[in-house]
Amino acid sequence: MSPTQTVFVILVVLLFSSLATSDEVLDNVLKCLANHVEPSKPILESIYTPANSSFRSVLQAYIKNRRFLTPSTTKPLAIIAAQHESHVQATVICAKLHGMQIRIRSGGHDFEGLSYTSDVPFIILDMFNLRSIDIDIDSETASVQAGAILGELYYEIAKKSKVHAFPAGVCLTLGVGGHFSGGGYGTMMRKYGLSVDNIIDAHIVDVNGNILDRKSMGEDLFWAIRGGGGGSFGVILSWKIKLVRVPAKVTVFSVPRTLEQGATDIVYKWQHIATKLEKKLYIRAQPEVQKPKNETQKKTVRVSFIGLFLGESSKILTLMNTNFPELGLTQEDCKEVSWLQSTIFWNNLPIESPPEIVLNRSIPADIFYKSKSDYVKNMLSKKDLENIWKMFLKTEGMVLQWNPYGGRMSEISDSETPFPHRKGYLFKIQYFTLWFQEGAETSNRHIRLARQMYESMATYVSKDPREAFLNYRDLDIGSNPSNETNFEKAEIYGNKYFKNNFMKLTEVKKRVDPDNFFKNEQSIPPQLA
Repeated sequence: MSPTQTVFVILVVLLFSSLATSDEVLDNVLKCLANHVEPSKPILESIYTPANSSFRSVLQAYIKNRRFLTPSTTKPLAIIAAQHESHVQATVICAKLHGMQIRIRSGGHDFEGLSYTSDVPFIILDMFNLRSIDIDIDSETASVQAGAILGELYYEIAKKSKVHAFPAGVCLTLGVGGHFSGGGYGTMMRKYGLSVDNIIDAHIVDVNGNILDRKSMGEDLFWAIRGGGGGSFGVILSWKIKLVRVPAKVTVFSVPRTLEQGATDIVYKWQHIATKLEKKLYIRAQPEVQKPKNETQKKTVRVSFIGLFLGESSKILTLMNTNFPELGLTQEDCKEVSWLQSTIFWNNLPIESPPEIVLNRSIPADIFYKSKSDYVKNMLSKKDLENIWKMFLKTEGMVLQWNPYGGRMSEISDSETPFPHRKGYLFKIQYFTLWFQEGAETSNRHIRLARQMYESMATYVSKDPREAFLNYRDLDIGSNPSNETNFEKAEIYGNKYFKNNFMKLTEVKKRVDPDNFFKNEQSIPPQLA
């Protein structure tokens, strides 16, 4: 052991010996780290335990859902906020050696909190310090570390080029490590597909602590981490992505229509044309319950038709007047902006905001929320829509997002990546329920109503299996306990997320992580012998 490593071990012992509740296994893990980091990259400053005054702030900084900010939420024994790739390697090696479960967090947006909670003793491997971004316009590629957020990626691309972009999510604070590995869904998916359809390489730390790229990991593992959830197979360090071309000016719009303004007829027409329009046009239908402004009014449903067109407003007006006149889109509804500004618009921020607003990471967890998802393959009749509105009016705080398919999504094979929801789909539904009031009674009521709405939709959505989207994590569709993995239980949620691709994912898992070190309540298990 070098003098530097000896000093490190002494410091670690002094730091943790004062903790009366310090777990012996944790102490062994922390002492082990010194032997597996480069002397020039000390890890001590990356370690946070409850004895550290910054522990609480570091833990909460990347919790986006107040459901997991309660006193009863399990807390990690420590947080390793890696500042170097060797810190990630050391954490994996030492946690595996001493039987400590880890949870991997990049942006903290896991809808069920699986990246920072567990029912068994665990540590968080936090990636937020690893967020470098390198844009190469000449090759139209970029390398981005897992801890970067989408806003940072979008900003760096826009700094280098006004005619390049990347197809990924709307929410600017999503960490690219988890977002991309779960599929990556955004407003350019009809033109360019998902994020995973535009990834050309990756660096990952495997279960043995090795850093692998696409060549060394092999095509099967590279396939698995592009939509199968990287946290089941290793720790994503970085992605190499293919940038896409966009016009210098794009057009965005949002047109709200209530039931009294003919929203049912407009949605009925929308589902017939939204998947067939030009690939460069994306129109989301977003139903919300509109509360009455006075006693003479009653609750109604308002549907906002929110769009991105990769082109000028004059062209989209012609297109819409021909194909979707029912919406009544006008020039006043349209805003011509840069692609970076369009991402600001989709975040409901003032469109005139300075570009730097997309870099804001410090967004507090002000809301409680629960999310669920569905896929629609068959046209809904107007009567179906009317029934859905009746059920929807009984919910509280729920927003529906109906995201259209077609275009490039229909051209990619179901097995090209683990993400299987491709050709033959009309739209994906996200059920997003949010509330602000503290207390178990309030949370239970909102979650109960969300589940009732979801169950009432069974007639209208995909069946056998009823499908779901991994990035919209939902433990209601099946899960395993933190301390064990039952293959039959995993098949339930696995088939909903991945359909026929689930078994191939389990084969890859068996080869790269046969002892199932990388696991959570909805991870991929190793295939049974």
